[in-house]
Amino acid sequence: MSTAHWQARRLPIPQAWPVRSSPAARPWAVISAISAGLAPILLTGTYLMAGTLQPASYSPVRTTISAMAGQAGTDRWVMTGGIFLTGGCYLVTAAGLTGIRVSARALLIVAGMAGIGIAASPETARGATPQHLAWTMLGAVTITVWPAFAARGASPRPLILSVRGSAAVTAVFVALLGWLLAETRDGSVLGLAERLTSSIQTCWPFIVAVALRRTRRPRPGVATGGSGGVKDRATARARALGRRQDRRSQPAWRHRGRASGL
Repeated sequence: MSTAHWQARRLPIPQAWPVRSSPAARPWAVISAISAGLAPILLTGTYLMAGTLQPASYSPVRTTISAMAGQAGTDRWVMTGGIFLTGGCYLVTAAGLTGIRVSARALLIVAGMAGIGIAASPETARGATPQHLAWTMLGAVTITVWPAFAARGASPRPLILSVRGSAAVTAVFVALLGWLLAETRDGSVLGLAERLTSSIQTCWPFIVAVALRRTRRPRPGVATGGSGGVKDRATARARALGRRQDRRSQPAWRHRGRASGL
């Protein structure tokens, strides 16, 4: 076997290479997934903890989360810290969630900044300030429409990130936001509507991060050449190329000998 034939047989097969993200991107992807999972835990955990610290007159069904973080709230630092950390988790998630469009990551940054703005502009004893209302509306609208911008048109994509899946999730978020806005007009379950809406919406970035990580894993038959026919076809082409190079590298008298039957 000639050197050219041996080198051709050892040619790398691009179709059989495993699909891997860049080494620099992998730590950020893991960190973003962790931060996305911490956001709903922090928000839900802190409003449940802060609720136990409020006086008996406080009703979690009627009163908003912002009231516990307001100047009239008891141990307001608990809820304020929870809102601030949730906004920070959004920022970290947006930095590492490279599998979605830039516009979706930008909106997640806006939602994170809105959360930090809500924590930095608490309600007064008289009620919500214009700054608090502005940050609250910005964050609510941004996280409501975020699933629509997180949709992926390229393949492969999980079902929940398809255009139809993202549209369905966005419709649910819009309905929740509509319910919340309706309760702000002397509704009897404003606190319940806010808690359900915020807990459900903060879970979605984590679901997207998990779905993207599962999509990046290589398929055994195609990506790694485990059982598919891609590797076999590529190997056959490489061996055929090696045989052609072997014949070209042989001396001319051997070709003449074969033609004469020697």
